[in-house]
Amino acid sequence: MVAAEPRELRGIVRRCRGVRKLKWPVWFARVGDLNANRLVMVANGPGPELAGKAAAMALKQCHPDAVISTGYCGALDRALVAGELFVAVRVEADGAVFAAAVPAASGRGWKTGTLASFDRVIGVAEKVRLRETGAAAVDMEAGAVALAAKRAGLRFYCIRAVLDRAEEEFDLDFNALRGADGRFSRLKILKAALTRPLVRFPELMRIESRGRNATRALGEFFGDCVF
Repeated sequence: MVAAEPRELRGIVRRCRGVRKLKWPVWFARVGDLNANRLVMVANGPGPELAGKAAAMALKQCHPDAVISTGYCGALDRALVAGELFVAVRVEADGAVFAAAVPAASGRGWKTGTLASFDRVIGVAEKVRLRETGAAAVDMEAGAVALAAKRAGLRFYCIRAVLDRAEEEFDLDFNALRGADGRFSRLKILKAALTRPLVRFPELMRIESRGRNATRALGEFFGDCVF
């Protein structure tokens, strides 16, 4: 399982037994047992470059039956609401198209459709344009993870929780708030928020609250998911 940030995996980790840390050269790596499955969970930062490196490294270290791209996504379809589960059946990235498998069952319902994978956070204007192509959701890592799975000849899943709605745009320019390592810089985000505190601090609080809900939703989904 490959995510951008450790917090995206916390709901799943909490439900695993025998969790242990893996000393891999990534931001976060854990292994644990959930139901009948052994899960290797890695997070290395946002975007295709970091996700691709994490996926390639993990595939060299272990021999999985399947690869899962997980974490948060943004809605393109106005019918998708924050906290809802989205299971992609198709991932589009840089002109490439990847088919994605769908779990057999889960106690929590989900929506399906095409997910567009970009190398940046996009605004409402781009969301509208992407929606016109038929995509229902957007993220930053699934394309790279899908490519790694394809190269390894493995089954691929893309299971995400919606963070922002289709009509929403962030006041903060998160694309400008990444550090030299490519990850979002807490210091840069804080400094940027201080320039418009009445707008940006409530936005950060809203993102944090929704992130907690999305993390919990992913944990519940995988807690009784059948692949």
